[in-house]
Amino acid sequence: MASGVTVNDEVIRVFNDMKVRKSSTSDEVKKRKKAVLFCLSEDKKKIIVEEGKQILVGDSVDDPYACFVKLLPPNDCRYCLYDATYETKESKKEDLVFVFWAPEGAPLKSKMIYASSKDAIKKKFTGIKHEWQVNGLDDIQDRSTLAEKLGGSVVVSLEGRPL
Repeated sequence: MASGVTVNDEVIRVFNDMKVRKSSTSDEVKKRKKAVLFCLSEDKKKIIVEEGKQILVGDSVDDPYACFVKLLPPNDCRYCLYDATYETKESKKEDLVFVFWAPEGAPLKSKMIYASSKDAIKKKFTGIKHEWQVNGLDDIQDRSTLAEKLGGSVVVSLEGRPL
């Protein structure tokens, strides 16, 4: 079911910036987004980049994954892109994960419009390998749940932290 919600150009630009990992100077790498939240505009007609809800690679955070989890609103839905850095038994990898955050405490109307608009944003995010619908903090706080999405038992660490 389509909701008629459109995706703001800024959302697509942020996605393309995160998707393209060209070799860059260390300053450019620091400005690269590690995580970004997207929300509906006030009039509920557009998906936009949520102001101030992002983590940059250069931000001096001890645990980017824990910081990302803290950005999520406890009682409303969001779409998120998370640039996961993880290690398997064979190699180090980076993958973008599209997260649909729909916590139990979110209003039903919000859950419905976010769910029905999800395809609009997903269609713009070409090449996303991992999609994850999360319905509460219990699901997302444990990093092993994300590791499972990324590759299951072959994943040995996430964001430099062993599982």
